[in-house]
Amino acid sequence: MKVRFELNEAPMEIDVAPDRRVVDLLREDLRLTGTKEGCGTGECGACTILVNGQTRLSCLMVAAQLDGARVTTVEGLAATTAGATIQRAFVEEGAVQCGFCIPGMEMAALALLRQGDAPGRECIREGLSGNLCRCTGYTKIVDAVERAGRDLHAGREEQ
Repeated sequence: MKVRFELNEAPMEIDVAPDRRVVDLLREDLRLTGTKEGCGTGECGACTILVNGQTRLSCLMVAAQLDGARVTTVEGLAATTAGATIQRAFVEEGAVQCGFCIPGMEMAALALLRQGDAPGRECIREGLSGNLCRCTGYTKIVDAVERAGRDLHAGREEQ
């Protein structure tokens, strides 16, 4: 089946089995290895991508669901001001250790910060729920998202 979609702001057309999991398509076929597979059951959030601006778990999606969609992976983050701001905040706040969960966390943060005003800590925790971290701990991650929100919504950065 031919699947046509936008991937990190570039048009994509690929011939793929319609039931191929998106996480496998991204990692194995397209070599976008920033999207991780942690659990394969939608429990950990390591495979989070944005589809039409909404967070989706790529381990639970099949390629046919991408047809006509706008897809953003962690590789596409740095190309946007908001994504670069989020990535910088994660580094500066010490929110990265092993890095396995960080792509999913950053994708969830981007979706959250695009919703409007800079969110408070409780809203950030809620927005990141479903994304698990086993080593850094959530305090530094919440700090990073809070900082990125302040930077983006204080007019210093454009989304």
